[in-house]
Amino acid sequence: MSERAGQPTSYRYSSGWRLFTRIILHPLLRLLIRNQWAGKENIPETGGIILAPNHLSYADWPTIALFSDSYARRYPVFMIKSPVFGVKFIGALLTKVGQLPVYRGRGDAGLVLKQAEKALAAGACVIVYPEGTASRDPDLWPMVGKTGAARLALTTGAPVIPIAHWGAQEILPYGTKKPHLFPRKTVRMVAGPPVDLSAYAGQRLGASTLRAATADIMADITALLAKIRQETPPAAPWDLDAGGRVALGRTGSGSAAAEAGSSAGKPGGEAQADSSASGGS
Repeated sequence: MSERAGQPTSYRYSSGWRLFTRIILHPLLRLLIRNQWAGKENIPETGGIILAPNHLSYADWPTIALFSDSYARRYPVFMIKSPVFGVKFIGALLTKVGQLPVYRGRGDAGLVLKQAEKALAAGACVIVYPEGTASRDPDLWPMVGKTGAARLALTTGAPVIPIAHWGAQEILPYGTKKPHLFPRKTVRMVAGPPVDLSAYAGQRLGASTLRAATADIMADITALLAKIRQETPPAAPWDLDAGGRVALGRTGSGSAAAEAGSSAGKPGGEAQADSSASGGS
């Protein structure tokens, strides 16, 4: 089975249901949102890849889905909180279009990483929110990341493509339920070059390695967002667990974050699947 011409993949899904989502989602989003996209050249056309965007609001997932599918020509596979799969009709639809449940706080949390590994091996484009929830940074900069994206990348060898976007928070600010659709908002989104994780090749996937690799991923995302916003990010990221900024070192080299003057820090628990496509908690 193939997603599109020239993009072979053995990852299984219902092509009919995916066509249905394209027919419904694409025209609706284009009607409601203006999009400014860049960085398509940084997204491989074939093979398993991890797209790692910053997380701003509940409106993130449709905007990154459209960016991935319509602009980058890669159909997205999200990692979504498992309770959503229990919602009537929605859960069945998500399963049919090949999305992956995230089992948080349970002993089988590692199962979703195995599923994601298989999806990547089969050539899927997996979207992982490294922060795991919408940013609580007072100025909406990327927070300290969790380690799911880094673990997947180092386990599978799939490239991590950092994605930064800005504007979705104006459509549906975190913590609200009423969207602000008019006047029509503009969402700016850019993909950067694959994160350089070569420094960690062959290393044991212990806590320090995963934390450093995660810090490099978050640093590249932050650097991209700084360019979109044309602002200088804080010197240290917001740590949700600590309730403030934590300046921690990184062992990776060559990260784009150096240009943005930012540093990234501590990730969350290693064994837990760290991403959500449905927003914060």
